[in-house]
Amino acid sequence: MQLTGLHVYPVKSMYRLSPDSAPVEPWGLAGDRRWMLADPTGRFVSQRENAALGQIRTGLRPDGTLTLTAPDGSRIEVTAPAVAAGDPLAEVEVWGTRFRATEAPKDAHEWISEHLGEYRLVHLDDPRARPVDPDYGTPGDTVSMADGFPLLLTTTASLDRLNELIAAEHPDGHEPLPMERFRPNVVVDGAEPWAEDGWRRIRIGGLTFKAVKPCGRCVITTTDQESGERRGPEPLRTLARHHRLLKKAAFGQNLIPERPAGVTGDVLGALRLGDEVEVLEDGAHWPADARA
Repeated sequence: MQLTGLHVYPVKSMYRLSPDSAPVEPWGLAGDRRWMLADPTGRFVSQRENAALGQIRTGLRPDGTLTLTAPDGSRIEVTAPAVAAGDPLAEVEVWGTRFRATEAPKDAHEWISEHLGEYRLVHLDDPRARPVDPDYGTPGDTVSMADGFPLLLTTTASLDRLNELIAAEHPDGHEPLPMERFRPNVVVDGAEPWAEDGWRRIRIGGLTFKAVKPCGRCVITTTDQESGERRGPEPLRTLARHHRLLKKAAFGQNLIPERPAGVTGDVLGALRLGDEVEVLEDGAHWPADARA
């Protein structure tokens, strides 16, 4: 098996970057979802509520400056705010977990309001501020502003199998879904369909990861990531009929990086397209009544 896709999402729910290599930090790929939009209550905003987020192209400079480009060509550059620089803190929330993030400058809020709605742009200055779900992680495991875990893995074999199932559900025809619908960080080729459901620990290149929980899917998977249009009930309908785990339509596996021996800094190593992927521990078992 090998790594055939790498994706970083600088702003939660906005457009992806697809580098050939990416540093890995304890809380995810470097630069992944360190920014997000928050509504007036502090709750995160995603494509679930506003599909237009996915149409904002993003860029990251080496100094951490974020660039945003709207479909009309309007563009803004935002320097990463920081507590050390005296930038204001905001209390925000992702799936019930509240933590503090730094607010972007006023002109960034104005740009966001013009293109997306009355939201605030915030930056996770301290990536240790948000722990992963303790039911699946260990003390000290943290995550960026991703939904729940540092990285999301998908496999090309499972996508091929899913598209076969969707085609069978739609005898009059249905376009195959691209992997981008599932917004993974890492894509693996060469596995058997759904094999990732049972992985418990894997190696990608020189780094190891705990595979901790299948990924329950939502309406974002029905959204064309290029046009921003909702495209009907697939893949949720077919996943709900043929591939349910933990009582949810599931696709992909959540990962937590393991710290290599002797590495003390924030960068654990790097992933590169073409890296070999090896299953180190298999046999994860999910409750029988949660499967379909």
